[in-house]
Amino acid sequence: MYATFVVWLAMVGRRAHAGTLVRLIPDCAVLIHRLLRDPRVPRRSKWLLIAGIAYLAMPIDLVPDFIPVAGQLDDAIIVALVVRNVLRAAGPERLEDHWPGSRASLDVLIRLSGGPAR
Repeated sequence: MYATFVVWLAMVGRRAHAGTLVRLIPDCAVLIHRLLRDPRVPRRSKWLLIAGIAYLAMPIDLVPDFIPVAGQLDDAIIVALVVRNVLRAAGPERLEDHWPGSRASLDVLIRLSGGPAR
């Protein structure tokens, strides 16, 4: 579904949006890795990051992935809650320090996680 959406964006002339979406998952992986290594991030937040990764890696979800939209929605909610916790515990500055992607995609991630809009 993810790949189909990216291809659709590219086909309708929104190549910049498609490129941002393609880089979002790798950017999030780099962000998590850097946050886990940052001594300024509270230990509780690091454990939540690890728990979030474990949940995403598990083949069993609260809502099975074969259910359209709802199957992926529970994963997105878990990611948003974990990022929201890091935002509150460590501050948006930590995310800004470690985000490898564009500022626009970071702003979207922060906004979707309940952080302050910029």
